Amino acid sequence: MDALARLAIALSGLAVAMPVGAGTIDEPICADRPGKGSATCTVPKGHWQIETGLADWSLTKARGERSTEFKLGETAIKYGVGDRTHIEVSFTPLVRNTSRTATARSIDSGFGDVNLKVKQELTGDGAALAVSLYPYVIIPTASKSIGNGKVEGGLIVPLSLSFGKSPLSLSAAPELDASLDGDGHGYHPYMAQSLSFDVQATEALSMSAELWGSWDWDPAGTTREATVDGSFAYKIGSEWQLDGGANFGLNRSTADVEIYGGVSVRF
Repeated sequence: MDALARLAIALSGLAVAMPVGAGTIDEPICADRPGKGSATCTVPKGHWQIETGLADWSLTKARGERSTEFKLGETAIKYGVGDRTHIEVSFTPLVRNTSRTATARSIDSGFGDVNLKVKQELTGDGAALAVSLYPYVIIPTASKSIGNGKVEGGLIVPLSLSFGKSPLSLSAAPELDASLDGDGHGYHPYMAQSLSFDVQATEALSMSAELWGSWDWDPAGTTREATVDGSFAYKIGSEWQLDGGANFGLNRSTADVEIYGGVSVRF
């Protein structure tokens, strides 16, 4: 049985075991999309939320090689189990990596890894500084041409600072992971950080400018990545959200450009 079939069975069992939330709620949908950071909010108790990346494409040019990554249907399925707690599973049905040089071309494609996550809000409603904990584990369901075949995990700490009734806010999402060594033996620390300046332009439209960086301390050598990003989210009613964005690499270790768009729904 392949990974996609196993996941479908697991999600079917989860859907049967958990009730569907009744009706809509007044509070607008709050998603972790778009951007590289994570929101502090959780899915309301008894409700489901699905956040899907309709398409995500990135391009890297370095040392005579042109590489692209295309992800289709990257999806997070969330369920609120408490007033400030939700659980989720996320996966990507199709990952397609293409590499091309002057003399050769290679293509690898397949189902991606599965992520299991829990998000717990630590602060109450109306707090100027909101804080959450967001631990996760990566289940290696992807082929070795797409993933590394090993379990990994980490902790994200979403933070959000609001300024009273101002439409402006700041958010950050420090992350620390246990990442597999490049030689496949042992683990090393990986750290990422995002800082986002957010504007609620209208009741439905929000826009963000973001700086993101990562530090991968592999024993074979440290890799640093950095991007400057822009994104928007547009809410349709209280239960739907459309989003899109673009990320631009700031050094040679980072993809030159990434473009994506998606949709989120709560029920």
